[in-house]
Amino acid sequence: MCKSCYHCGEEVPVNTDYNVEILGELRDMCCPGCETVAQTIVESGLVSYYQYRTAPAEKADLVPEQLQALIHYDNEEVQSEFVRNQDDQVEVTLSLEGVSCAACAWLIEKQVASKPGVLSIRVNTTTNRAILAWDKNKTRLSELLSVIHRLGYKAAPFEADKQEAAYHYSMKQYLYRLGIAGLATMQVMMLAVALYLEVFGDLEPEFKNYFRWVSLIFATPVMLYSALPFYINAWRSLRSRTLGMDVPVSLAMIFAYFASLVATVTEQGEVFFESISMFAFFLLVGRFLEMRARRKAAAASGNLLKLVPAIASTLDGEQIAVRSLKVGDRIRVLPGEHIPADGKIISGRVHIDESMLTGESVPVVKRIGDAVFAGTLNGEESFELEVSSTKADSMISNIVRLQDEAQMSKPKIAEIADVVARYFVAVILVIAAFTWYFWHESRPDDAFWIMLSVLVATCPCALSLATPTALTCATSRMGNFGILLRKGHVFETLCKVNHLIVDKTGTLTHGDIEISNVDTFADLDEKQCLKLAAALEAHANHPIARAFREYDDKSTQLENVQNIIGSGLQGEYQNKLVKIGNAAFALTSPVSPEANSVYLSIDGVHTATFVYRDPIRSESENFINRFKDAGIKISLLTGDSERNANYVAESIGIDNVIANAKPNDKLAYLKSLDSKEVTMMIGDGINDAPTLAGAHLSVAMGGGTDVAKASADMVLLGDRLDRILQARELALKTRKIIRENLAWSLGYNLLILPLAVAGFVAPYFAVVGMSASSIIVVSNSLRLLKEQGK
Repeated sequence: MCKSCYHCGEEVPVNTDYNVEILGELRDMCCPGCETVAQTIVESGLVSYYQYRTAPAEKADLVPEQLQALIHYDNEEVQSEFVRNQDDQVEVTLSLEGVSCAACAWLIEKQVASKPGVLSIRVNTTTNRAILAWDKNKTRLSELLSVIHRLGYKAAPFEADKQEAAYHYSMKQYLYRLGIAGLATMQVMMLAVALYLEVFGDLEPEFKNYFRWVSLIFATPVMLYSALPFYINAWRSLRSRTLGMDVPVSLAMIFAYFASLVATVTEQGEVFFESISMFAFFLLVGRFLEMRARRKAAAASGNLLKLVPAIASTLDGEQIAVRSLKVGDRIRVLPGEHIPADGKIISGRVHIDESMLTGESVPVVKRIGDAVFAGTLNGEESFELEVSSTKADSMISNIVRLQDEAQMSKPKIAEIADVVARYFVAVILVIAAFTWYFWHESRPDDAFWIMLSVLVATCPCALSLATPTALTCATSRMGNFGILLRKGHVFETLCKVNHLIVDKTGTLTHGDIEISNVDTFADLDEKQCLKLAAALEAHANHPIARAFREYDDKSTQLENVQNIIGSGLQGEYQNKLVKIGNAAFALTSPVSPEANSVYLSIDGVHTATFVYRDPIRSESENFINRFKDAGIKISLLTGDSERNANYVAESIGIDNVIANAKPNDKLAYLKSLDSKEVTMMIGDGINDAPTLAGAHLSVAMGGGTDVAKASADMVLLGDRLDRILQARELALKTRKIIRENLAWSLGYNLLILPLAVAGFVAPYFAVVGMSASSIIVVSNSLRLLKEQGK
């Protein structure tokens, strides 16, 4: 009986013995190519490719190895865990290995973006992540990942646990390299003392040469192992015709080593083995501390994903992997457990700790039908949950993705700094060459030393780190305030806002509206009027509509219901036209509008008036006063009646009121403003969506509609207005720190360059200065993580 190749499906020739153990069984292969490919997939931890594939692979006649390890990611079942779909456009967050500076990021972005089907790619050098969007009809994820791999970097879909494991492995390797460089430096420095200071008296030539050979033996492992990361980064840059930060460093070390090697073998000239060892040691110390600091800055958002458990319990008590949950699945969440997936409660009344989302420590009461989110903490009662979204589309995954997007955007001054840093390396190489030539003519013994100092001291690492580290820290801190950033320009625009425009209901007021009084004017009694109003309002999601939900018993049948945004709702009930909304919309006969009222009519006849109560938020007055103190103009822009709007405005101190404004009126008001006014709009309703989209900066309240959130640049998850004040203060401090970082890094390079060229900077001081400048910039940015929410 003929056997088929488990990998490609072709017939296995007789008298062959190619096989690989896959999924616990020995599988037959038809050729060495398929055997190698299958073994690579298994050893790469990608065996789930065989579980999910829908057809055998193509014949593997010595196909490229990396493609075999990446084809796994093209499977739709596998992609459902990490890929976000929108029509034909798909997006994924990637973890990157080997990215060390802005030049690395630029190289990856340039090469990947040039491929057909790629819509965008943005790399964050602080978090070592990238956001990649592509057209799935034109290219495949495996092809794009292989492009990154061919550049010399590693890329895979972002998973917090795997990235943390990779980070710890990388740090362990740095410690090994650092230890060898440190030991070698101590030994070579002792020999250098004897060589240069001759503390033991005049040394015979054979002893001097002996010390040189011993120094060579100690320095060689440093060159071949400890300094390897710098050569790899430099080679990546040169192979791709770019100049990264490690190019001048690597050139300096290689020149020094080979010059010293020639001097040792020929017994002529000077040796620099102690400088090589010190270079490597100080550079590794700097890179190690820099990696730790950048990791601290990047950890906040990634740590959110660790709150999502790996295992969930079914209603039958079975344990299943969270990644296998699908929309519509039902699970049980036990007391004290983190909720494994976004969904809605189908049984139970529980208290949920949502502090990881909103920054609020007080648990929130959730009832049947209410939404809960993955990563939040269940209280003391178990409940049943129906899954409403996959892990890739969950609220917590979206928060991490949006934070990454915000961190990857750069102010214009930062983009200029990156370009300067990229070309600065080329300028440094030219200056170093001229420096060597100049000093070789006048002081040949010092020319090499001075050239090394120029190459090392002026490396613009700090310039490349100045902005991304600050933005990463600030974005993480925003998340702790309960603010979700959806656009990258938030920090820049927050500093420039000079006109605040706020909605009333659900923004300055709580939006937890209750019907306090019902006046009836027709044959229907109060209960019937409430049921009819609730049936109409069930088709809206405004805070006033939610006040009627408790009166909706689903028995009242309506037809042709329409939501007239900014006015009210209308529909047909028993062949009669029923309206609910403001007086101008619902009533044919004029009445004197009452504060906080909506009106119900049947065939134009005034049927009922509903008076509602909506208390003003306790922090609203302080919120408005703080913005007024900052010299910012404030306007209340609402679709509510002038009477209601003026009452709230007078209570909290707003002078400029625009009431009875429909969505088009709100947008028209925005467009009528002076072009010098930088506006920030805060709202929560569908009728605020156009204005939110049109403002320079927009904030949606967390309890608002999905349409409003989709139109906003920021979402205030906890509905606390004072968080916006903290966000503005943080934005101002972020701008200050970015300017400090850029001033320090540019100032350092402009100061050190002439000193190095003039021969006043020893090579080991150059290494210390270059590493210290990067650490200072990163440490300065880390101050943003200490901004406290209250």
